[in-house]
Parts: sequence; C-alpha cells; structure tokens
Amino acid sequence: MSGDKISLTDALQNVDVLDELPLPDQQPCIEGLSLSIHYQANFDTNFEDRNAYVTGVAKYIEEATVHADLNKLLEKGQEFAAILYTWRCCSRALPQVKSNEQPNRSEIYNKIVEVLDPQVSKLMEFMYFVKNAIDRFGEQIKRLCHVQKRNDFVSEAYLLTLGKFINTFVELDQLKNMKASISNDYSAFRRAAQFLKVIADPQALQESQNLSMFLATQNKIRDMLKEVLQSTPGYEELLADVINICVNMYESRLYLEPAEKYMLVKVSRLYLEPAEKYMLVKVMACGLFMIDNEQNNIYKMDSKKRINLTKIDKYLKQLEVVPLYGDMQINPYHYIKYSMNFDPGKWPACESSHPSPQSNLLANLEPIREDHMSYISQLARHSNELKLQMKNEDLTESISITTYLKFLNFHYIYKTLISFPIFSAITTTREAPRTDDENRELTDLALRGLQLMSAWTQQVMELYSWKLLHPTDQHQNKEVQMNLKINMKGYNYSSDEKFAIIEVIAMIKGLQLLMARMESVFLDAIRRNIYAEIQKFVQITVREPLRKSVRKKNDVIKVIILAVRDTCADWLRGVEPHDDPAMKGKKEDEGFNIKVPSRNVGPSSTQLYMVRTMLESLIADKSGGKKTLRKEIDINHLQIIDNFHKQSFFWNYILNFNESLHNCCDLSQLWYREFFLEMTMGRRIQFPIEMSMPWILTDHILETKEPSMMEYILYPLDLYNDSANYALTMFRQQFLYDEVEAEVNLCFDQFVYKLSDQIFAYYKHLAGSIMLDKRFRAECVSQNVKINYPVANRYETLLKQRHVQILGRSIDLNKLIGQRVNASLQKALDVAISRFEAGDITGIAELEGLVECNRLTHKLMRKYLTLNDFDAMMREANHNVSAPYGRITLHVFWELNYDFLPNYCYNAATSRFVKTKLPFAPASQREKPPNPSPFYIWGTKALTSSYSAIYSLYNGFVGPQHFRSMCRLLGYQGIAVVIEELLKIVKALLKGTLREYTETLFKAMPQVCRLLRYDYGSPGVMGYYQAQLNDMIQYPDLRTEVFQSFREVGNSVLFFMLIEQALTQEEVNDLKHAAPFQNIIPKPFIPIKEGDSRKEKEQELKVVMKKLEQKYAPLQVVPVIEKIGTEQQISIAGEGDLLTRERLCCGLSMFEVVLSRIREFIDDPLWKGQPPANGVMNIDECTEFHRLWSAIQFVFCIPVGDNEFTIEELYGEGLNWAGCALIVLLSQQRRFEALDFSYHILKVNRVDMKDENVKGIQLKKMVDRIRKFQILNNQIFAVLNKYLHTNDADSMPVEHVRCFQPPIHQSLATTI
Repeated sequence: MSGDKISLTDALQNVDVLDELPLPDQQPCIEGLSLSIHYQANFDTNFEDRNAYVTGVAKYIEEATVHADLNKLLEKGQEFAAILYTWRCCSRALPQVKSNEQPNRSEIYNKIVEVLDPQVSKLMEFMYFVKNAIDRFGEQIKRLCHVQKRNDFVSEAYLLTLGKFINTFVELDQLKNMKASISNDYSAFRRAAQFLKVIADPQALQESQNLSMFLATQNKIRDMLKEVLQSTPGYEELLADVINICVNMYESRLYLEPAEKYMLVKVSRLYLEPAEKYMLVKVMACGLFMIDNEQNNIYKMDSKKRINLTKIDKYLKQLEVVPLYGDMQINPYHYIKYSMNFDPGKWPACESSHPSPQSNLLANLEPIREDHMSYISQLARHSNELKLQMKNEDLTESISITTYLKFLNFHYIYKTLISFPIFSAITTTREAPRTDDENRELTDLALRGLQLMSAWTQQVMELYSWKLLHPTDQHQNKEVQMNLKINMKGYNYSSDEKFAIIEVIAMIKGLQLLMARMESVFLDAIRRNIYAEIQKFVQITVREPLRKSVRKKNDVIKVIILAVRDTCADWLRGVEPHDDPAMKGKKEDEGFNIKVPSRNVGPSSTQLYMVRTMLESLIADKSGGKKTLRKEIDINHLQIIDNFHKQSFFWNYILNFNESLHNCCDLSQLWYREFFLEMTMGRRIQFPIEMSMPWILTDHILETKEPSMMEYILYPLDLYNDSANYALTMFRQQFLYDEVEAEVNLCFDQFVYKLSDQIFAYYKHLAGSIMLDKRFRAECVSQNVKINYPVANRYETLLKQRHVQILGRSIDLNKLIGQRVNASLQKALDVAISRFEAGDITGIAELEGLVECNRLTHKLMRKYLTLNDFDAMMREANHNVSAPYGRITLHVFWELNYDFLPNYCYNAATSRFVKTKLPFAPASQREKPPNPSPFYIWGTKALTSSYSAIYSLYNGFVGPQHFRSMCRLLGYQGIAVVIEELLKIVKALLKGTLREYTETLFKAMPQVCRLLRYDYGSPGVMGYYQAQLNDMIQYPDLRTEVFQSFREVGNSVLFFMLIEQALTQEEVNDLKHAAPFQNIIPKPFIPIKEGDSRKEKEQELKVVMKKLEQKYAPLQVVPVIEKIGTEQQISIAGEGDLLTRERLCCGLSMFEVVLSRIREFIDDPLWKGQPPANGVMNIDECTEFHRLWSAIQFVFCIPVGDNEFTIEELYGEGLNWAGCALIVLLSQQRRFEALDFSYHILKVNRVDMKDENVKGIQLKKMVDRIRKFQILNNQIFAVLNKYLHTNDADSMPVEHVRCFQPPIHQSLATTI
C-alpha cells in the first residue's frame, strides 16, 4: 500500500533482489541450441493402444502386437550396444598375481571377482539376449517364409523392423569384435573364479565356457544369425524383399536420420534422420551376405532381376565407410567380399581405386550454401507473418526478418535470424487462423529444414568416418606421431576441409536454433495440416474407390477402405453422414456435401501405422491371393493412394518435431574415441585436447585467425553439448560425461586464453598502426616495405557474448575476456616500464609512446569490454598506487644520478645533452631487457621494428622531447621527488666534494692578483697570469675531479631549468584545454572596414560574446556543479577553478625556488670570502669565489692540442652553468665581470691586437676562446637573472646604496 512504511534494511533488500532479474540484452546469437532443461513429449505408444482400433484389419492389429515386442528387443539391443562401446578394461587396472607362491594371491583373486562380477553378469545377459533375439528373428523369418504365406502381403513397416534387427546384429557383432578388453576382463574373472572355485556347478561351468567362446570368436553373432537363417527354406526371398525396400528407400531418400541411411546400406529403408540413413546402408550389405550361400547365388538373383546389384554397387561406393559409434566405423563392402560366391567383376564401382564421394566435402560445399540460402529465404518470408515478442522495459516490438536479411551476405543470414533477443516463445498473433494451403506450406518447410540438416549432418559424419579409416600417410606428414593413430584425426584434414566442416556445423546448429524457436508455429501448422490431409483423404478422396468397390461388389477393397475410414475419420459433429451415396455405389447428389472439420491435433503413432499399412495392402504387389488388389483399383485412384502413402511416411517424424530436430542435428559422435583408447592398451586414460575433434576445429579458427570464420567459433564448442547429452541420455555413463566436462573445462580455458590474446594483439596492432607516422609509412612504401594494418576481424560479435551456454552453464564470455585483457594490458604496461628500466634516460620517449599506444588500445577495447581505469592500471604497473613515487620516477632519478649528471654534456645551440666522449663515472648497471611477445610491445614485429627505428633517433641525446615526456609521465609528484633528490645530490657536492676542492684551490691561488695596466700589453698580461696561476694550472685533479663535480652541479641546474620549461609548456596546453570550461572564450575576429564605426563594431563584438557565453554555458564546470552538486563537490570544483586561474595569471616558477634552495647550500664563508679590508669590496685579494672561478676559467680557456679533447667535448656547458650559477647566487656577478683575469686579457688584446706565442700558448686562440666563453657566460647570467632578482650592490636602487664622502687632501683639512 502507498501508506505503508518499510525500513531501510527492507528497502535495500528489495533493491538487491533487482540484481536477480534477467534483463534483455542485444547479444548476437552465434551459438547452437543449448537448453538447461530439455523437454521432449513422447507420443510413441509402441502400439499399446492397438486394441482401440478394433475396426481395423485384425491381421495388422496382430502384427502391431509383434511389432511392440520386437521394438522392445531392439531397445534392449541398443542398450547392450552402448555397454559394449563404452566398455573400459577393468582387469588392467587391477593388481595381478605374479606367482603361485604369492602370499596375498587369494585376496587379489577375491577382489578381482568382486570387482568384475557385475560386469560379467552384463556379459552373460548380453550373450543370452543375442541368442534370444536371433531365435525370435528366426521365428519371424520362418513364419513369413512358410509355404502358405510366401505370397502374403508383408508391410513395409514389418520389413523395416526386420531390417532394424539385422542392423542391430551387425552393430553388436562389430562392437564385440573391436573391443578386445571385454574378452580380457572375462579371462581375468574366469581365472580368479576357477582358483577360488566360485564356478563349481557343471551348468555354470558350461555357461562360462560358452560365454568365453562367444566373446573370443570373431563374427560370432553374424555366423549364428546365418546358421539360423539357413535352417529356414526360402529365407532368401524375404531378405531380398528387405534389401529391395532398403534400396528403394535409399534411392528415393525416404529417410530422415543418418543412422537409418546406414542401416539401409546394411539392410535398406525410407529414412529422415542421419542414424536411419546409416541403418539402410548396413542392412543392404549384411542382407546380401546372408543370402549368398551354396544353394543360392546373389548374382543369379541379380540376373533374374530379383535384386539390383548395380544399384547396390553404386550405393556402397557412395557410402564406402559407415559410422558405427563414435570413432568406430565399418566398411559394408567387406560383407560382400567375405560372401561365399564373391565375384569382384560384379562390383566395378566398389573395386575401383577412385575415392568415395563421401571423402570430398568441399565439392558439396557450394550446393550446401545454396540450399541454406534458399531455405533461409523461404523461412524469412514466412517469418514476416510472425511477431517476435521482444520484452524490453515493458515494450513489445514486432520486427520483420527481411528487414535484416537485406543487409547480410547469404553466408551469414542465419546469424541475424537467430540473433534476435527473443525471451518468450514465438507465437502467432493472427486475427484469423491459417488456411490449409498456408499450413501445408509451413509443414513442407519444416520437413525440408529437417531433411537439409539431416543431409548436412550425414556429410560431416561420413567425412569424419572416412578420414578415420583412411589416415594420412605418415611418410608424407612427419608431424604425425607414430605411436598415436588418433592424432591423425587432426592432420588428416586440410585447412579448407576444416573450414568447410566448421561452416557446415554452423549452418546445422544455427538453423536448428532458428527452427527450435519456431517450434510452436511449426507444430501448430503440422498438426492442422496432417489432420486436414487425413480427413480429406478418408472422408472425400477414398469415396470414389469405395463407391466403385461397392458397385463392383469387391468386398475386400470395401472392407479395407471402410477400416481406414473407421480408424481415423473424424466426422463433423461426430456422426457419419446418413444415406451416404458412396455406400450404395451411387454418385453424390447435388445436395450431398461433406464438410471436413479443422482441428489442431495429429494422429497417434498406432493410428498412423494402421492407416498406412492398410493402404499399403491395397497397392502392394503381394496380396496372398492369385490376383493382387492393385489390379482391381483404377490407375488414377491407385496413384492417389500411393502418393498419400509416400507423403505420410514422414508424418511420424514431423509430429515428433522436437525429437527429430535433435536427432537430425546430433553431432555428438565427433567427440567419442573409445576405440582408439582401446588401442592404446591402457597407456592412455584419455587423449589430449589436440586430438579432440571439437577442439581441433575451434583451435583451427584461432590459429588461422580467419575473419570470415571467427563468428563460427562457438559452434564447434557446441559439439560438447551434444556429446554430454548423448553420454547421459543414450550411453547413460557418468564417467563419459565427467570426461566431457573435464575436457570442456580445459578447452574453454584454452579458448578464452587464446581468444583473449588474439583480441588484445589485434587491437594493439590496430592502435600501433593508427599511431604510426604517415610520412614514415609512405617512406617505407617507397622502399618497397609495406606495413599493413590489421585485417578487419569480427571480434566485436564475440565480445558481446554475455551468456554462452555450454553443459548447462551460462558463461559471461565478455567478462572472462575482459579479465584476461586487463591482465594483458597490465603486462604490456609492465613490459613498457621494464624496457625503460633496462635502458638509459633517452628511453623515456619510447616509454611515453608505448604508454600512449596502450592507452589507445584500452580506448578501442573499452567500447566492448569492461576494463579497469587506465590510469589506475598505469599506477599499478608503475608501483605507484600508495607510494609517493613509482618505478618510472625511480629509474629517472637513477639514470640522472648515475649516468645523466656525470656523463652528459649540454649544448645550448641545440638545447641537447649528449654523452661525453671520455666518461669519468663508471658504467651504470641496468636490468636485462625483457623479451616478450611482439603484441606486448607495439603489436607486431614489423611495428616494433618501425617504432624502434623511429625512437632510435631519440637515443643519442637528451633534449626537449625527453623533458616533455618526463613531465607527462612523472607528473607533479614525480617531478617533485626527482628535484628533491637532485637537490640533495647538489647539496652533497657543494658541502662535500666541491667545498674540499675549493678550499684546496684557494690555497693554490696567490694572495693578491692584480689587473695589470694596459701598458704591459696583452702578451705581458698573459704571461703575468700564467705565472700567478701556475699552481692552479698544474693542480692534478683540476681537469678531472674538480671539473667533473662542477659539471654535475651544472647539469643539475640545467635539468631544473629545462624541466621547468617543459612543465610550463604542458601547463599552457592544459590551460588552453580548460579555458572553455572556465568561461574563457577567445574573442572572434570582426573586421573593421573603412567607414565602419568602431563603437558599433565593439557593440557587435559584445553581442557575439554574449551569445557565445550562452552557447557554451553548459560547459562551465563550476556553475553546473553549484546547481546539482553536493557541498563537497562545489568546494572541490571551486578550489580547482581557482588554482587553474591563479596558475594562468601568476606564472608560478619552480626554478626560482630551486635556485633559492641552492643559495642556502653555499651560505659558507669559504664561498663568500673574508670581509674587505677597505670596507667596500675586495679588488686584488683572491678570497672570494668569483676570483677562484676566474682562475678556473683561465685554465679551461687555454687552447688544447690537435689530438686532445676540449673542455666542451668532455664537460659541455654544464661546467660554465655551475660556476655562473654559484657566482649569481653569491651576488658576485658584477665583480666577476669587472675583475675576471680572462676578460682583462680580452680587453687588453682588443686594444693592442697582438698575436704572440706566450709560453707555448697562442694568444689569438686564447682570446677567441675567452670571447666565446664570455658570450656563453652572459647568456647564462641573463637566464639566471630572469628567474632571480639579484642582490648585487651595483644593481640596487639608489635608496639602498650606501654613499661614501670623497677623500679630502691634507692641505685642505683644518683642525678646529
């Protein structure tokens, strides 16, 4: 009720319940029909209701009773066949008695008997069943071959039942022959039982002996059957009838299940399902073997046209190998070859060396595609009349299938047909019922679909069986393992054959799913159509034959037709018409009219059997009398009855639509391999998945990466559903299901693993291709090197699979792939950082490229997969989740400390650092670079090589590109950590190594060193300074350790400045991007022409700006959050906006702060020197740092020899930056520029322009170097002063200058 109150806990529980609601999604359906609960209504009563049709012919009711008993025997035979095929050797797993003196011999034998006794009991039952079944079969043959009944009519159904018996005997005999483990187990049991004297009774001993001989004798069942048959005179004629009907059915394709077809080749019969087809084949061959004996020759029967060996020869060649069970198969022609009167010349087709047509699926692939296309088009036309109920947010939408058909290639039409998210049964919503023609068309469509799927299933199974019996040549294919014949299953197929099998399986499974979803529609039309056909036939069609039989007083035909009417006629209002003219042999009056009712109900199996059998008796060649009934029926009426009889053959199948659909699409036997397991003699419990047909097909798609096949990849996996269902419902063996389940677990893990890697590699390849420079790609093309984009694949469909059905489980494939892709992306980031850690600082550029490539990969896949946040993944790979710094920061600092600062030389002209030619620091120890797969780097080998070539251009130097990469990768936090640590290094140098050297060098300096007058000339000044600074020049560590320490300080200062500049560029870029969200809109340009009023233009500009502000108002973050956000969100947004604006306006500088920190490190009297004696400044005294640096500058201005390294080559400009920075920070710039020794030489030389050799130094070269360094120093001072407001007294404002009185001459001084 609306007024009721509920607690918060209850409300939360109600919300949690919503998670359990199945919500419709738009998942494309690219898998087979898989039901967690499979319901099948069984309408086959096995003639239990035969007594209800007392109006039928009594003979056929009695025949139905025999049928019922025989069908039970056939079912029992199939149970034993399943037991034989699934038999696993038990004795091999049991301990064996090694000697008669073994103490625990009795205990072992007791256990053997205990374990094997239940199995032996089954074998004993099997032997008795075979004897009983053969006796029952022999009784039926004797009854039908009796002298007085040889010409009696035998129904088609009865002959087919006899054929089924022959088929069962063939299967049991072959299974018994192939399973040697059965005899081994029984032998082990018998030895143990004899030792324990368990079998002491003579009768039991005899039974044991019989069973032993029964199991050990090859072809025992076949020989027993032939022995029984030969005791019956004239059995050959009856079997000839069985063979002929099989040939006729095989020729007319009157079968549905493949097993029936194969039975026909073993016997011969009308079939619909694949199992029925195989039954026909087996019965043909075995029947001929049984007929051929000393008294009867099949070739004589052929010459008398009793049988047609030419047709049988052709059919046996067409179906050279017949599937038996799983990986077991037989060659029906072998029965002919082992017959008594075998003549190879009569079998030209079978004796030819040409391969059987069943071995060539590729030749039939195009017709299969055309049939599939044609059928799907017909199905779509009928589906237009249906409404597909799509429940999505309480909305029901009707969709026409043809709307989707026109967008699809015919190979993939069915994919869309089955991809509609149908969550309720498809129902007809017609206002008026269908007409009879529409129902007939739908019925024909359903039958056509079953026949097509059955034919495709047959072709797959026949190829599979043929390949097993014709393995690949091990000498031609060296990959085949010699010790495992089953491995030939994978190598036996070419790539095209595998693709063809996959495509056909996809057609079968896809069409099965579509037809299953339309089952209710089909069944409604089928039942209505069959009801209408039967009622029209019995109430209207047979009236004319009935009238003629009454008029001609043919009581036999009259009785049969009336029996047919009484068996299934459903008269309007339930009453047969009175005064029917046909019953009197008269024609109908104009007023007499029969209306057939319309009902949604079909005949029962017994009812249909009775009607068809009675009608068959009218058109059969045998009737039991001298004259057949068909000769007494008009030819036109005979044709009508015959057509009805043929048409009604398939009604049982389509009435059991669900079961027939399942049987026609059953490919479960592609997994079973019990025969080859038997051949391993216990060396293998089960084969690896590489030898499993479902996985071979699945893996072939994954390995080839064929785009057109990628959407088929789930169909081979659906074979496991078929196999598991067969294991539980037909074999009824739990261990087989467990093995299927175990293999599915392994295969699906491998499938997800391989598919995830492929998807990741595909999108990584795509991202790498997108990022690759177009000019580089064009240049490669000009050099005949083509770097391809990835071939477009259909991974998107697979990535939308959120509930894949396999073995009753619903698996979220999207989630599983997402988990693995997350892991792959994480590993790719880890690999990128590891590659950076294995190289020097220049690898930062490639690292940024790899990170961006992975970011683009993440963006491409995020449309289909639920992936972790990329920044979070990057932090995790960088080990920067909770730590203040990550792997990148640590390695950057490591490289800066151990390689960049001591070994790189800076050049202002190029703004680059390059490695020194003569390193003084030891080589840095780095980790070994990883060697991952190419898709973890750039996607492919070609792309990795390309990007390696591109980024190799950045390897020889460190420049602005590298600093920008550092800024983007390290961020503020990482940069702060690096700068802080570098400051510690600078502090350690200034307060440690450099202080000690500075103190030592001050001692080597003269106490006083004046600036000589110009009168001495530049050579004299040069000589003077050489003499004064001789100790400094000769100091051994000056050009090595001292310069190296100053270079490290200078490189640190340069790093601080350049990282500041790069960071400023990045910030400006960020600010420009943030501008639209802060109401910072650039003013549009409005041109002012001559004569235009400036005020009007300004007013127009204001109007335009207001419009722009209104247009982009929704983009402004702070106003939007103030309207809809919380207080905390409003506060955060305001602070962020304020910080951004301040950053934009104030121009905060980090380098100034760094220089201030360095100034604190040199707050020592050693650097500043002693206070001046005159109270103003030191001029000639060498106590301040700028005087020391003047001496050092004099040293590195001295020219070097031709084969010597210059100071610039060894230390770069970092040396100058270190000295100049210290001078500026000590406020000694003006004094340095005024009192520097080298500058003084330059000034004097500018006056006298002399060029002499002063103590081995060429004055001109010296002056040139001094001028070069003077320019460099001025540039450095300018840059530093830009960031620092110097406190040098010469540049301070007047009010802060200390004024001194001029000196007064003593003569003017007065004493007061």
